[in-house]
Amino acid sequence: MKIALLAAFTITATAFAAPDGVGVAAKPIAGAEVVLDGSRAMLDEKWTYWEGPGFKSALPIKWKIVEDPVDKGSAVMTDDPVSAGGKFGTADIVTKKAYRDFRLHVEFLITKPGGNSGVYLQNRYEIQVLDGDKTKHGMGAVINETDSPYAAYNGVGKWNSYDITFRAARFADGKMTEKPLVSMYFNGQKVHTNVKINQIHGGANSGVDGGNDGGKGITDSPQGLKLQNEGHDVRYRNVWIKELDIAEANTDF
Repeated sequence: MKIALLAAFTITATAFAAPDGVGVAAKPIAGAEVVLDGSRAMLDEKWTYWEGPGFKSALPIKWKIVEDPVDKGSAVMTDDPVSAGGKFGTADIVTKKAYRDFRLHVEFLITKPGGNSGVYLQNRYEIQVLDGDKTKHGMGAVINETDSPYAAYNGVGKWNSYDITFRAARFADGKMTEKPLVSMYFNGQKVHTNVKINQIHGGANSGVDGGNDGGKGITDSPQGLKLQNEGHDVRYRNVWIKELDIAEANTDF
């Protein structure tokens, strides 16, 4: 009887295990491209500023390369003088390459309470990075669309990971026929499954199409991955992305 119970437990645990390439320090999966490794060379090679309506900075990118406060190596710090005081949209960075459907891995560390940033899928849809906020606008939320999975957060001074599968909106004759879809693991815990994103939040300074029809005027175009700078010391490392072509409306890992 004990053997049977142990076998049953083992099967159950395996069924709910996180997939490969998920969690803090996860290595890139086959076919993925590393886009941020904590070096100045890669930052300058693969990223630029998003020159949205609120843009105030100038190239080269002013974000700093700093020591990883937990592990050996370096990280990229969201730091540009023009964004001081929470002026979002003034100095965000975006990949030079645009993406449609993809699998994404991002690691971030917030150094001080209240630290604020954001991961923008297609430079449109924000996955919030905000210490202390457990609301629909808070940590790990598909911003203003889902509850915050705050219990999965490792806290200030520790590395955290988002693992995301994203399917872009689908269009026919210029009109949206299927909404964008996202699933996500937060520090190895599944927190979002096939969430339909209804609109872009935050206005024109937030991202592409944010100023169109109150954020509902989403256009049919691939866009880059964006990291937000709101004047806080938030650090990023080990960001990689794999392009996909998701035919069916399903992003579940």
